[in-house]
Amino acid sequence: MDWKLELVAIPVSDVDRAKSFYVENAGFNADHDHTVSDEIRFVQLTPPGSACSIALGEGITTAEAKRIKELEREVRELRRANEILRLASAFFAQAELDRRLR
Repeated sequence: MDWKLELVAIPVSDVDRAKSFYVENAGFNADHDHTVSDEIRFVQLTPPGSACSIALGEGITTAEAKRIKELEREVRELRRANEILRLASAFFAQAELDRRLR
């Protein structure tokens, strides 16, 4: 199974300022900037060469900010799990080579 993280919502207090920072200073591409209503605005930005975008928007709740913290923790856990699996595969690959050489 191929897992991919494609979009992460980022809560910001000023969408225009955040968009300006990411596009002008960090070099992100502005993919979408759509105002649905007076209360809803969606801005999608993507770093060059990345398959994962960020979504900035007005009205993003603190629950979504909490979810971002959870995603950061999950990414750390996934990196650690990946490292454990890589070390285990190297160990078992070496054991298999040793067994064949006997």
